[in-house]
Amino acid sequence: MGQTNYSAAKAGIVGLTKAAAKEVAHHGVRVNAIQLGLIRSAMTEAMPRRVWDAKMAEIPIGRAGEASEIASVALFLGSELSSYVTGTVSEVTGGRHM
Repeated sequence: MGQTNYSAAKAGIVGLTKAAAKEVAHHGVRVNAIQLGLIRSAMTEAMPRRVWDAKMAEIPIGRAGEASEIASVALFLGSELSSYVTGTVSEVTGGRHM
C-alpha cells in the first residue's frame, strides 16, 4: 500500500535517464542513474525493527549497503573508466532486485 507514487517516480527516473542519454550522447554527455537498495543512514536506522528485518530478509547479500558503496559507483560512472556507459541504471541493492 502507498507505493504507487513511489514506483511511478522511480519508473520516471529510468525513462528520463534513457531518453536524456539518447538526446545528449552526440554532445559527448553521458547520463546514468543509480538505483539504491537499503542503505544505512539516519533515516533507515530509524525504521521500526520489524520493517528493517523484513527488508533485510529480501537482500541476498544479507546486509544493508553503506554510503561509501554508493559513492564508489558514482565515482566509476563519473570517471573515464565508464566512458562507454550511458543510459544505464546501476542497481546497488545487494541483489534485492534480481
